[in-house]
Amino acid sequence: MVIHVVGLIGILYIDRYRFVVLTPITLLIMAGFLLRTRKEKNYRLYIFAGICWLAGMLAEIAGVQTGFLFGDYRYGKWLGPAFAGVPLLIGVNWFIIVFCSASLAVWVLSQFDKKKSISARAIRKNPFLFILLGALFATLFDWIMEPGAVRLGFWIWKGNGEIPMLNYLSWFLLSAILLVVFRRMRINPENRFAVQLYFIQIVFFLLIRILGSTFNV
Repeated sequence: MVIHVVGLIGILYIDRYRFVVLTPITLLIMAGFLLRTRKEKNYRLYIFAGICWLAGMLAEIAGVQTGFLFGDYRYGKWLGPAFAGVPLLIGVNWFIIVFCSASLAVWVLSQFDKKKSISARAIRKNPFLFILLGALFATLFDWIMEPGAVRLGFWIWKGNGEIPMLNYLSWFLLSAILLVVFRRMRINPENRFAVQLYFIQIVFFLLIRILGSTFNV
């Protein structure tokens, strides 16, 4: 929370260029926190993180090069080194969003469980709802993030600048596929920090949308 608050103040009121350029570091710190705060340390989560990175990168490369998956867009310069027009850290961002959405979906499902336990049991009992909720949460996050990310110069939409519905459909489908993989790998989704991080980032991009309406990076 401290990192996001400092970043928000810096972007809005100090020097947005100096703070936006630190975004890659923030993404790596958040991914590190997600891995570090896991109660169960096993190789499956790291493999899943690699799958998310690879799937996200391949989808984004196809999207940037063809405009087929997400629409016609291109990335800016603020997210670090890129390959085929896609920053390498975009794959990390996919992992963060999908894992946080998975943890949130299981937390929601667990609220309807008598034992109120945030555990893999909620996935086993409600596999379809887990995938549906997780994909919806990931797509909701993207819907909230998009205008703020564009204002910060992370990427731009070509043409009239409108974000196509194809983008959100692809986000939902790819997130659902990754959540199927998540379930098949039987990864314990218990991570309170992941749930908190989801809402911290939601608030961050909402405030960028509201308070940053007068600037474009």
